[in-house]
Amino acid sequence: MSDDDRLYYWDYLGLDRLLDTQHLESEQAGRPAHDEMLFIVIHQAYELWFKQILWELEAVNTTMSQPHIAERELSQVVQRLERITEIQRVLLAQLPVLETMTPLDFLDFREFLVPASGFQSVQFRLIENKLGIDPDHRPLINQQPYTAVLSDRHAEQIKAAAEEPSLLSHVEHWLERTPFVQWGDFDFWSEYRTTVDAMLEREARIIRENPSLDEQGRAEQLAAHDSTVQTFATVFDRDRYEDLRGKRERQFSHEAFVAALLITLYRDEPAFQMPHRLLTALVDIDEGFTAWRQRHALMVHRMIGSKIGTGGTSGHRYLQKAAERNKAFRDLYDLATYCIPRHQLPELPPEVQQQLGFRFHTGSDETPAAGS
Repeated sequence: MSDDDRLYYWDYLGLDRLLDTQHLESEQAGRPAHDEMLFIVIHQAYELWFKQILWELEAVNTTMSQPHIAERELSQVVQRLERITEIQRVLLAQLPVLETMTPLDFLDFREFLVPASGFQSVQFRLIENKLGIDPDHRPLINQQPYTAVLSDRHAEQIKAAAEEPSLLSHVEHWLERTPFVQWGDFDFWSEYRTTVDAMLEREARIIRENPSLDEQGRAEQLAAHDSTVQTFATVFDRDRYEDLRGKRERQFSHEAFVAALLITLYRDEPAFQMPHRLLTALVDIDEGFTAWRQRHALMVHRMIGSKIGTGGTSGHRYLQKAAERNKAFRDLYDLATYCIPRHQLPELPPEVQQQLGFRFHTGSDETPAAGS
């Protein structure tokens, strides 16, 4: 093999093409601005990381779409989701580099960017849709849907991705297949409700009999306690739960919610440790993008103040709304509301504890303990 036939680092990475994609609009206008190079490189780096996130999500969705997920495959899914959370830390770490550009530095070339905007990041919109962000929860951009700022080709691509099964829907179906919600004579939901009812009654009695409370304080605490009772009632009453789901205040089916709570409460059991890591990784990803949007909003406010963004939006205000509303796994955040202390958890029957070892058997097949 000659030297010319050997794979060369520069060629393998396509650096001739990659490093020739930084074209300064300010330079073409005859007024070159030094910091436009930084602006381009930072945003190109973001898009490269978005490509990697999409690569991981595609693999995760392919695995999670299967009717049966082996334990080894579930471990791989968790590893890929955790890789995404590490990438998110890099996304956040790039913002201080961008902030070495001052508002005056940005003004040297900002006018040349109109009407291009970060809102037109097709890859980021694909990430959001593949995660499962509800289109009805998205804030409008200038009173229009988020696809209005995209080219027709990209808008169609984004809409098509929104119609595909998302990671949210795959996780819901996976949770619905979770064993041990009912196992023999053990009914987790019934046992959990009995325990919660006793806990709530005990808490109410403590408030009523507390000698250090005056009548006003007692009334306020009882009112707060009643609010807690009503919160639990929304999951114990199936009709109320489905009503909230119809209003899109709940995402998961009741079966999936109960399974997620079971995994969360009994996370220390060997069979639930990997499923719990998966649920935790999903919350971490939502939190990571929320933190990135919030930090991005602060940076935009610092850079352009209250000016309208190059895409014609309110800039940082839109980003702040998106940070609050654009979460794919809101139901997983809410699980903490329904957690009870470990010492109050319903005791698992010995046969269930035995099955919650590292694996359990159904006939001749080995199946994972959750989401089989």
